[in-house]
Amino acid sequence: MTRQLKKTYFRLLVPALLVIAVIYLAKYAGYHFGPEAPWSGLAGPALFILAGTFAIALPIFYRTLFLHRIRHQERTPMADLLAFERRFLIVALIPAYLAALAYALPITYFHFVGTVLMALYAAYYYYPSPNRIALEKRIFRAGLEYPS
Repeated sequence: MTRQLKKTYFRLLVPALLVIAVIYLAKYAGYHFGPEAPWSGLAGPALFILAGTFAIALPIFYRTLFLHRIRHQERTPMADLLAFERRFLIVALIPAYLAALAYALPITYFHFVGTVLMALYAAYYYYPSPNRIALEKRIFRAGLEYPS
């Protein structure tokens, strides 16, 4: 299960890193992504709020919904837990793409750094390490055998 989740994790994270690298190379080559637009005053706060929502609030909400769905089960099937964890990673790693967008747009430094910090937090905190997966299995009572 850990290997499958790591594969999903890197399949979601690597494209965002590649986009950031392409944007960096384009900026280094002198390409400008546009002048200061009238909506750029709204783009920074919107990206920052979206990054916080996807890095912190939605993972908590999604976990709560999953716990509510399995509350009457003695055990959680491993297939259900794996599907939950994959969808959880999809939701939690969206801030990486928002950070790439924030890097491309002319937004304030405060909102850019806040968006990047949310992306780093999500990428670090939700990394599917063996210890984290073991904890998730214990929390959700997955793969445990109960005596009859």
